[in-house]
Amino acid sequence: MKIKKGDTVLIISGKDRNKKGVVLRSFPKERKVVVEGVSLIKKHQKPKKGGEKGQILQIPSRVEVSNVAIICPSCKKITRIGSIIIKDKKYRSCKKCGKKL
Repeated sequence: MKIKKGDTVLIISGKDRNKKGVVLRSFPKERKVVVEGVSLIKKHQKPKKGGEKGQILQIPSRVEVSNVAIICPSCKKITRIGSIIIKDKKYRSCKKCGKKL
């Protein structure tokens, strides 16, 4: 999976289409990512102490990797990810501008 934690992505399909966000967590075996502020679900939380009130939390849920596209930090465009080799090390690169991600 080429999308990693900390990447800025754009949602390209689904109910949150055209929203941007940062990847908070990735699940390579399931091919899913958690994106900040996207695909929010509501979770009802019980009060933990006697005087507290219960609350409804909104937490981001997982999104399929095929529904997101990475945004290159240097050229600010949606791009695919390639690879370049610099000093015997392999890095991810932008397919449009060729710079290292």
